[in-house]
Amino acid sequence: MAGKNPTRLVVVESPTKAKTIRGFLPAGYRVAASMGHVRDLPESATDIPARYKGQEWARLGVNVEADFEPLYIVPGKKAKIVSELKALLKDADELIVATDEDREGESIGWHLVQVLNPKVPISRIVFHEITPEAIRAALASPRQIDEDLVRAQETRRILDRLVGYTVSPLLWKKISTGLSAGRVQSVAVRLLVQRERERRAFRSATYWDLKATLLRGITPFGATLTAVNGKRVATGRDFDENTGRLKTADVVLLDGEQARALQERLKQSAWKVAETDEKPTVRRPYPPFTTSTLQQEANRKLRLSARDTMRIAQRLYEEGLITYMRTDSVHLSEQAIKASRSRIRSLYGDNYLSPQPRQFTTKSKGAQEAHEAIRPAGTEMRTVEELRLTGVEGALYDLIWKRTVASQMAEARLTYLTATIQADGATFRASGKRIDFPGFFRAYVEGQDDPDAALEDREEPLPPLKPGDDLALRALEALSHSTQPPARYTEATLVKMLEQEGIGRPSTYASIIGTVIDRGYVERVSNQLVPTFTAFAVTGLLERNFPSLVDTKFTARMEEELDEIAEGDAQWLPYLRNFFLGADGLDETVKRGQESIDPREASTVMLEDLGARVRIGRFGPFAEMESDGETFTASLPEGIAPADLTAEQVSQLVRAKAEGPDVLGEDPATGKPILVLQGRFGPYVQLGEAEEGSKSKPKRASLPKGMNPADLKLDFALQLLSLPRTLGTHPETGKEIQANAGRFGPYVVHDGDFRSLAKSDDVYTVDLARAMELISQPKAGRGQRAAIEPLRTIGAHPKDGEPVNLYEGRYGPYVKHGAVNASIPKGTGPDEVTLEQAVTLLAEREAAGPPAKKGRGGRSAAKTSRAPARSGTKSAKAADTGEKKPARAGTKSKTAASARTAAAKKTARTASKTAGAKKPPKK
Repeated sequence: MAGKNPTRLVVVESPTKAKTIRGFLPAGYRVAASMGHVRDLPESATDIPARYKGQEWARLGVNVEADFEPLYIVPGKKAKIVSELKALLKDADELIVATDEDREGESIGWHLVQVLNPKVPISRIVFHEITPEAIRAALASPRQIDEDLVRAQETRRILDRLVGYTVSPLLWKKISTGLSAGRVQSVAVRLLVQRERERRAFRSATYWDLKATLLRGITPFGATLTAVNGKRVATGRDFDENTGRLKTADVVLLDGEQARALQERLKQSAWKVAETDEKPTVRRPYPPFTTSTLQQEANRKLRLSARDTMRIAQRLYEEGLITYMRTDSVHLSEQAIKASRSRIRSLYGDNYLSPQPRQFTTKSKGAQEAHEAIRPAGTEMRTVEELRLTGVEGALYDLIWKRTVASQMAEARLTYLTATIQADGATFRASGKRIDFPGFFRAYVEGQDDPDAALEDREEPLPPLKPGDDLALRALEALSHSTQPPARYTEATLVKMLEQEGIGRPSTYASIIGTVIDRGYVERVSNQLVPTFTAFAVTGLLERNFPSLVDTKFTARMEEELDEIAEGDAQWLPYLRNFFLGADGLDETVKRGQESIDPREASTVMLEDLGARVRIGRFGPFAEMESDGETFTASLPEGIAPADLTAEQVSQLVRAKAEGPDVLGEDPATGKPILVLQGRFGPYVQLGEAEEGSKSKPKRASLPKGMNPADLKLDFALQLLSLPRTLGTHPETGKEIQANAGRFGPYVVHDGDFRSLAKSDDVYTVDLARAMELISQPKAGRGQRAAIEPLRTIGAHPKDGEPVNLYEGRYGPYVKHGAVNASIPKGTGPDEVTLEQAVTLLAEREAAGPPAKKGRGGRSAAKTSRAPARSGTKSAKAADTGEKKPARAGTKSKTAASARTAAAKKTARTASKTAGAKKPPKK
């Protein structure tokens, strides 16, 4: 052993991060990935160790009667990873925990040490960027795991589990199965519901004004009416933003007739400049990005969801291209300031530099996640072109680069120009803007939440004007305006509100928003977040029975208390006892709710001016109304927003169901009637009535999106019902070739071999010859099925150079390398999958072991709980995502196929092996 060089094992979370760090370490260091958490609370009944089965507290995974002792287990999918790490540790002389520097990273590192139980020295290193300099600096100043941070994170985890696993079952019983509650997600949903309620209560008002196009010489410019006979004309700001009613008394509210009369009079009037004004101002650059502001700006400018923004930023960080992306800080290091100023000097010149280096201070309360803003990593501030980044990675990096560089640039100098114009007792105002020096506008301008708002770097000049100048009128328009209800939240504005209210932490926002979308509480429509009727029902139940859980101030105070625990200023155990076991604690409140909450009332949503009730049923929301002593119901079409549902729509739906479907005509071939019906997914046509007692359903076809059933003609309905069309038989196999339309467009199929139709092909007219041509590319052998072609090849696997391909499968898109398949997570588009993400997914799938074998009846031999699996990676665990379903012993599994799909999508849930369940460190 004498003279042996020490071997150090460095453990990080992901393979990408491991690969990047490996290149910066000298000989004697080995780097391995834990693939996120190696230990967690049990997610299903099968995860609960045998010695705890049957104990009531084990369902929670937290023994509330024994000082809230958590039951930690090593999930089955992590057993192989743990074994590999232990094997590597046997040959190591030191364990270096190099997980991310935030609370979640500290917790991952602590669990890692607890499971591996190393007999060698342990050190903890943190770094804000993955560069050689940062890694060397971190190795030179190691520390121990911060137990206060760990305690705060584990308290948060226990708190979230207690809320999710006690309130969620109540929602199943009182409203509908599959629902969930969460410490932060429920507050976020309530914010969305409250905004939708405001939109429903809003009453639009109309006001008029005039817009003139004037000429000074040959230069046209615009001016808007502001006053008549010295009295100000009402504008949008004079109406209450919540109700739409006029709130300002001493204004002129023009109607259409008055506006047009004034228009005609002023056309014959003289126009003259009364006053002019120039107001110089400066605009200072914005601070560099924090997690929150990056999510907001990426949503505004790149239309990226918070989840996608964090996923892409994580990849950029792990590749060593940006600094750590979970941070509340706007501080820049000296090297970053120096690099930025050097870039500004070379790209724009010295006059675009701020006179002195500019440093920003963090105003966010409780900022603690990191110590520097998000910026390009390293000392060179390399551009996106130099790095040869493309696609969304390139776009996000470029956004970060511009914001960072702009923060060290000179202020922009602008002059705002105004002119007051008189015409026969009417006052008009013309406004303009002159950019005297663009300053940081050369690099960066922040986006707007209002899509109609002008960008700051856009010059809006006025011609030279002075008092007394005569003007010529080119055009005069009378314009009608309608007040608009409060805008729905976008991801950007919701993130801004959550941060403003102190709800959650910026590093959790992506998971919060992703969760409420995944759980069916919210739909994303044209970048707007629209709450569903289910969200209304759940929020109503929580408001009536658990008001503190959805109160923004109460939730914000919880975050502050967790911060105090992290700082060592508060004790975790008294806090949990009071929250859960107090006289008015969560446990007692849930028990009272089990007895007192009426399921019919809980599943009913009452909307103002609807004249009907909306109820949450087994197959979705439906309207229920009384008429002549009878109760009538009708399903509500998917996608209709609660604020937009009208009494007329409900009446039409109920009447259509009561009167029966419209008969469009008869099918010439069968003589059966062609019916027009309204279903959960919108209007559709049906061939004949459903036969009583028959298991087979009549043939149906949905109407094209946006088509009004009133415009439907018989010939087009017959065309819709003609699919799938049998074009003939394959001359070699004798099997049918069909044309049909599916989720991904029209196609032809032969013996399970699909080919998409070209844009020039028509699914209703394509013939056998054309189908044969498509199917023969590539040509299938006699009696054999053609090999499935990948949608695309993502790249070469770093281990063996073999291709990693992307396919479309029965249960959605998946990646494949060799014999290993891994499903793409829900919410990730096939075009967005990168090689690094695919390699990670494949590694997790391979670590989970082979899928469960089928038993009798095609069902998985192992019984599993109906609780969903959660990814063990940090991205899935960085937030209060709301615990969906507690473990239930003895429930049956889904089919093996669907179990495999769920496992792949949620990163596998299989039988777990347990590690000694040790408590987090105590104070």
